[in-house]
Amino acid sequence: MLATDVNKQTYETDKEGYLVNFDDWNIDIAKLIAQTEELEMTDHHWEIINFLRAYYKQHQSAPNIRELTQAVSEELGDEKGKSPYLYDLFPSGPAEQGCKIAGLPKLFVDPNAHTVI
Repeated sequence: MLATDVNKQTYETDKEGYLVNFDDWNIDIAKLIAQTEELEMTDHHWEIINFLRAYYKQHQSAPNIRELTQAVSEELGDEKGKSPYLYDLFPSGPAEQGCKIAGLPKLFVDPNAHTVI
């Protein structure tokens, strides 16, 4: 575990920069993570980040890309649920990079099962 300090508050992250505790997340830590990811956050980014956090609270799991595009389409409209739109916002992967900024746990991909757990 690593420690990250933001506004005199210490947050635990794993070696890849994902928050260890979902409840530690706040806008300031999200901005710091986005900065380390070299992303300049816009209202469009925050809309997806807030969506990801709500999704996680409801489902108790982070969505894979297929689940994310489907859920965003249903909630925010077809245009925003398309992969190109989401990848424009999060070039390293909307499910991975978006979840990291949103304070969600890292997705685990089982290479033998070809599924996301």
